[in-house]
Amino acid sequence: MSAAAPPASIVVPTRGRAGYLDVALRSFAPQAADVGAEVIVVVDGFDPESVVVAQRRGAHVIAHAAPRGPNAARNAGWQTAHGELVIFVDDDVEAPRTWLPALLAAAAATPERDVFAGPIRADIEGGGPRSCGRDAPPITTLDHGAADVDVAVGWSANLAIRRAALETVGGFDEAIPVGAGDEEEWQERYRSTGGRVRYVAAAGLEHRRVGPDATLRALARAQYRRGRAARMQDERKGVGPSRTAELRLVAACAGHTLLRACANGVTLTAHAAGRAREAFAPRRSPATL
Repeated sequence: MSAAAPPASIVVPTRGRAGYLDVALRSFAPQAADVGAEVIVVVDGFDPESVVVAQRRGAHVIAHAAPRGPNAARNAGWQTAHGELVIFVDDDVEAPRTWLPALLAAAAATPERDVFAGPIRADIEGGGPRSCGRDAPPITTLDHGAADVDVAVGWSANLAIRRAALETVGGFDEAIPVGAGDEEEWQERYRSTGGRVRYVAAAGLEHRRVGPDATLRALARAQYRRGRAARMQDERKGVGPSRTAELRLVAACAGHTLLRACANGVTLTAHAAGRAREAFAPRRSPATL
């Protein structure tokens, strides 16, 4: 007799961040063991340290010989998974003990939904750049309140999808680079079939930045790259603002930073500068981003 399929499969793409990965797995691998779920770590390129961490935490490891991008890692993960519910998380999260039970409960209670997104809260060592209170944190977050509601999109740091929906809609587009709508494009296809994304308020987790990654310089550089990716995403969707509008945004963000003495404004300006840089860049392969 074959073994019963696990209730869920947790897929974690990673590359070059073994320390983050260890914290993530330490937080949710015990939850997976408690309910019989499997954990799959997809190491996107040569990274023996991450392989060792994943194996030590009891995860099944898929190792790509060379980097292929986050969507290729997600596809490799869900195509290997045995669970009816495939849960995608990033390698830089930390999940409370209530996280996985909340996702499983929501999936069981709402069989008419195929996609579930949980809250994502910023956890930046030292509190992050000082903010005037008018700005979002300089890393990905998601908060739609304390009640479960349907939303337009969830983020891959905390996103669960039924296998049936993945098989119907197809895999993630591997040509899209990270930050340029890599997981959003799949949800656009899903919504075009009439599907809806359910926000699960109780299934929140933390999105972490520590050490050198938590400095203003590092956060600003990351936001510059994400700004370029965001502009690429807008162009893909045909909604990219004019070059003049992008330059005005840079000026507005810089003015906000100076007027309010807002350190977080530096990251906003960096994001706007990345958008402007991409608006003026010659068209090229996404791999050069």
